Amino acid sequence: MSLSRRQFLTTAAASTSAVVIMSQQFSSVNAQNVPNIAGFDETQTKFDETRPWEKYTDRKLRVGLVGYGVCKFSTQFGLQNHPNVEIVAVSDLIPERCQALARDARCAKTYPSLEEMLKDDSIEAIYLATDAPSHCRQAIETLKRGKHVAVAVPAVFGTLDEAQELYDTVKKSGLVYTMFETTAYRDSCYQMRQLYRAGAFGRMVYTEGEYYHYDLNGLGSYRDWRVGLPPMFYPTHSNGFYCCVTGGSFTEVSCMGMPSIMPRFQPENNAHKNPFGTEIALFRTSEGGMARMAVSWDTPHYGGEKGRCRGDFGTHENHWQAVGVGVEKSKNLNLLKPALPPGVEPGGHGGSHGYLGHDFVDSILRNRKPLVDVKMALDLSVSGIVAHQSALKDGELIKIPQFEAF
Repeated sequence: MSLSRRQFLTTAAASTSAVVIMSQQFSSVNAQNVPNIAGFDETQTKFDETRPWEKYTDRKLRVGLVGYGVCKFSTQFGLQNHPNVEIVAVSDLIPERCQALARDARCAKTYPSLEEMLKDDSIEAIYLATDAPSHCRQAIETLKRGKHVAVAVPAVFGTLDEAQELYDTVKKSGLVYTMFETTAYRDSCYQMRQLYRAGAFGRMVYTEGEYYHYDLNGLGSYRDWRVGLPPMFYPTHSNGFYCCVTGGSFTEVSCMGMPSIMPRFQPENNAHKNPFGTEIALFRTSEGGMARMAVSWDTPHYGGEKGRCRGDFGTHENHWQAVGVGVEKSKNLNLLKPALPPGVEPGGHGGSHGYLGHDFVDSILRNRKPLVDVKMALDLSVSGIVAHQSALKDGELIKIPQFEAF
């Protein structure tokens, strides 16, 4: 029996017709003089007004914030506004930045370094918004001092040496580790994840993720870690359109790179010895499918984090379309994010910031896994390091280390 067009096509709107949709443009992202960085201005999002956050505890988690560089990421995830959080200390290596962070986080206590902050036994959890090369080492140190930790992306940087140590440290500690991957709570990715979990996609046959961030002069960075940055050292915003949807990983990769015309990408001009401004990876996924993931610094007038998923029973690119099983599995799904706690705004990168901050807090208070736990964080990050190795070898197919869920 053939399906009618109406049966064949389903959309998120059809499955949520009885739900109140709320979409609001929030203006606080640049309230702290954040530079005009791609993604920060993407505050448009939709959430379900009929699913308000419900208070379940009066406990306030005692949190420290570390790092207030170019992106001022410490205060971008709403932790200082969360009703179950008290920001008790902040830190940045540069005194002027440390004072600015203290002001914006409404916190009186400051420390000159993470190392000094870790001596404060009253702090239960720390968010590390520091330079990317330091994330893994600092997360390990924080966990070993008995504190929960959240980090900016990526989980590891440039080398696989510390990946297993991070995984083992989190597992041994029993503490919460999460990485604030913004793709995870973009409206599109949230919808894809709900559909996948419900079985509406079936197997994920093919996925595409794109992270294009053109910047002619380059953003400032601590010790110039961004200068000549290999695209696949910063792969999580594209890789999230598979890993954050399915919870799966990439098992092998062939990646091609294209040399950049920008001077900072000449190997002699950057510490990474990197020639590429664009890298495109073809991954084999853990369920046997394929994924094409792109990262580029070389494409003017086109940017953002975009993705699309194709499964056995349906496809999602801006909206959901399905056939057969996909229609049945998706018909009663609510594809809208729930509301956040009062005072916590969705923020930038597609309204993802507030959701990531809240997930960190909630996972600690409820003693549960965060969405982007250490396995997912490593799956998102390690695959990019191996992809860059492949690009340097003209697309050689290379196996990717795997990490088990626990």
